[in-house]
Order: sequence, then C-alpha cells, then structure tokens
Amino acid sequence: MRVPRTRDTSERRQQISAMVRQRGSVQVAPLARQFGVSMQTIRKDLLFLGQLGITERSYGGAILASAVNVTSEPALDAKRAVHTDEKARIGALAAAMVASGDSIVLDSGTTALQIARHLPDDEEITVVTNDFDILAALTQKNRLNVVMLGGALRRKNMAFYGAQTMRALDDLHVDKLFLGVDGFDVERGITTHYEPEAMLNRKMVEAARQVIVVTDGSKFGQVCLHRIINLDGVDDLVTDGDTLPEGIRAAADRFGFRIHCPN
Repeated sequence: MRVPRTRDTSERRQQISAMVRQRGSVQVAPLARQFGVSMQTIRKDLLFLGQLGITERSYGGAILASAVNVTSEPALDAKRAVHTDEKARIGALAAAMVASGDSIVLDSGTTALQIARHLPDDEEITVVTNDFDILAALTQKNRLNVVMLGGALRRKNMAFYGAQTMRALDDLHVDKLFLGVDGFDVERGITTHYEPEAMLNRKMVEAARQVIVVTDGSKFGQVCLHRIINLDGVDDLVTDGDTLPEGIRAAADRFGFRIHCPN
C-alpha cells in the first residue's frame, strides 16, 4: 500500500528535526539527496521547523535555534566602547603582519579599524575596505594606496554592502584578508549577524591568498545566524592571549591555522 504523502512529509520533517538537534546544523542540498526530494521541498521543511522554533535560517540550510546564542547585533557606539585595549593590541600585532608590497583587505569593524590606525604609511601597501570609518583613518596617511568598495551604506555599522560591492571584488586578488567576526565557534565556524556581510566576507575570502581572523576573546564560543566560513578556511588567528580558551589551541592543531597573541 502506498504511504500517504502527508505521512512522508511528517516523517521526513521529524528526521530532519532529529538531525539538526544532533548536528547543530543541516544543509539543503545534502538533505535533498538523502531524502530524494527537491531542494525546494527541503526549504519548505526547514521553514516549517523554523515556525516551530526548532531552526533558524542560515546560508544554504538551517542551524539549531538554541545554538544561536548571539541574538542581536550591538550598536556601533557600544562596539567602540568595549574591549578597547584588547582591540588596540590585536590591531597593532595584525598591522605588523603587513609587509611592504602587500595588498590587503580590511573587513568592517572596530578591530579592523585598529589595524588601519597601526598600518605603516607605505606607498607600496594597498588597502581595500568597505568600511567608512576605516576609510577615514586611512586618509590620515599620505602614502598608502586605498581602494574603497562602493555600494549601499548600512548606517548600523557604517559599511557598504550590496551587488555593487560584490562586483567590485570580482577582479581583485589580494595577499591578505583581515576578517573581523561576530562569532567564533570551533564546530560552527566564523559567523556574523548580517547576511549581506556574510556574503561579502565569503567573496573577500575567495579573493585572498591568506585569511587572517582578528578578534578579541569575547567572540569565542559565540554563534550568530549567518556563517561566513568554517575554521578550516582560516590561515591565521590574531587574538588576545589573556582570554584564549583551551579549546582554541586544540582547534588550531585540528584545522591547521596559526595563533598570534600580543606579548
């Protein structure tokens, strides 16, 4: 006897629910192959589970709702006011990793702003950014080459996003990307609050030979809604050694990235 379609749907959703609870996240394409249904059908399943409060939407799939422990993005003024000493030390150390002749991307954010402030004023260094505050800091240096990515201004963090910003990266190849993060989790990777930022950051990763994550210790163990990359896509981590959890060094061995901490 043919199993009714409603029963098929119910059983599949129960199985997907169990999988996301066990793994923490699921992806649309593998689920579609596993269950022999279209990706549109899986998206409807994930939408249904989201309405039940089980999952939250993420890039290419869904994440367990209870795993998203950073629920809202702090205001820019609040970001500027916290962990200022740590960010300054991280910025100075990261800036020291830039050599004459390098081309680099500075992601938006208050930690990347500290890198901009500490960069040497060298005409052989080119800096690409989408952050208005970083642009303002770089204009104080007379010899640095600066490339501003255009687009639509998001006033919440004073950075530019959108199709124009993405297209500007299409023909760029840089030596180093300094990537700020909202969340850094061993299993769920590098995450952020804002989906267009995650999309732009992945484009930056594609353009860079070396991906350097810069973050203070408050971001460790945090998971935001939108994944940028997994930790196996990270080459270097610059962070404050005073707040480095034990698991981060184990993760560096596991995924092959180097850790740099200020003295």
